[in-house]
Amino acid sequence: MSFPIGLRSGAPGPARAYVGDLDGRRVVTVGIDGSVKLGALSSSASMTIAEAAEAARAQRLPLIMEIASSGADLVEGISALHGWGVAARAITTCSGVVPIIAIVDGPAVSGPALLLGVADWVIMTERSYAFVSGPTMVAEFTGVFIDNDELGGAETHARQSGLPAVVVTDIDAARAEAARLLAYLPDHCDDEPPRWPTDDPPDRQVPEAGALIPPTSTGSYDVRKVIEALADDGEYMELRARWAANVVTVFATVDGRPVGIVANQPMALAGTLDIPASQKAARFVAFCDAFNLPIITLVDTPGFYPGKDLEWRGMIRHGAQLVFAYGRATVPRICVILRKSYGGAYIVMDSKKMGNDLCLAWPWAELAVMGAGQAAAILQRRATPEEKAEFERDYAERLLNPYVAAERGFVDAVINPAETRSIIANALTVLQDKRERLQSRKHDNTPL
Repeated sequence: MSFPIGLRSGAPGPARAYVGDLDGRRVVTVGIDGSVKLGALSSSASMTIAEAAEAARAQRLPLIMEIASSGADLVEGISALHGWGVAARAITTCSGVVPIIAIVDGPAVSGPALLLGVADWVIMTERSYAFVSGPTMVAEFTGVFIDNDELGGAETHARQSGLPAVVVTDIDAARAEAARLLAYLPDHCDDEPPRWPTDDPPDRQVPEAGALIPPTSTGSYDVRKVIEALADDGEYMELRARWAANVVTVFATVDGRPVGIVANQPMALAGTLDIPASQKAARFVAFCDAFNLPIITLVDTPGFYPGKDLEWRGMIRHGAQLVFAYGRATVPRICVILRKSYGGAYIVMDSKKMGNDLCLAWPWAELAVMGAGQAAAILQRRATPEEKAEFERDYAERLLNPYVAAERGFVDAVINPAETRSIIANALTVLQDKRERLQSRKHDNTPL
């Protein structure tokens, strides 16, 4: 990285800000040096962070934050907290205007940890850790003794909270991943994502995609293989891979156009939607919509994951986050139903009446309120096994096939799986000038 222009370069403290380049992309970078007073944020350091955020927003450049901080400067007291508030507000004003990527290479404790939640994407090195309240406070309040890594290490967050999009070995690898991520993104919300050069023909047939689907509706397969077949040169960047594995979120390109892909993963929880999956997908859809990336949704889900615990923890509210994200998205949206699409999950996975631009289904797709077995268990609970089997056969034949949905306008086309990539590429070309009139309001009220 080269940094020819410094911001507040004479200011004391661990924060340094520059306007420079990252692998050929112009960016604003602010770094907190953990070797200077353990990266403790003074009011001056926070003002440097705020200056960098304001410069990124004014110049319409991505904001890169490199964080290694033990929290607010205790010696400075309330002034340090005031400065942190100024920095947090400046970063917040960048949200949805320019991409915000945070790199953690060391501690991110208390206030700096909360800044990670404001960032669009977080990249953590293996030695980093982040938490709002550390092991000492946990032990004092709960009596549980725990170390930094177990409480907030990179691996812990990757599995439990979904904070990091990627975990890497060191700071150089983190910067390389940030550059890789930026390659899919525009500099700001009023720009288009950069077109990628590719020799992969947009009309390439992908029979291997359909061949992945097992003959039984309960069989498992890796949906990432379908994504690999559809993407240019089989390349994509998966984000938050170890958290909420029942939904996959990736950046890829189709005919050189960067896209965001959301896909149910049958290999994890049978592709059902739970709270983490809803949050993961909703955040990803909202980001793609903010920065003009078309959204491709690959659907194969039997519904929402049932359970008392999930309902008590707010499945309704969190499931609504995904409904809300798709419902307000104005970028080109293409939905492909690979196999199952049942019940409420059918609705939230960008169904036709949720406003997608093109809804496709493979010939064996099943669209219904529920599967044949579930319907038989409810409607034929007193029937003999033979009567239930006959009911299931008739139910599947009359109601589950995609042609019924196509007749009613809920599916635009039932297609040969081998033609999926070609149809998506053509649709993206047609939709490249899509515009929608936005509602006049201060802001929406996202379910949180």
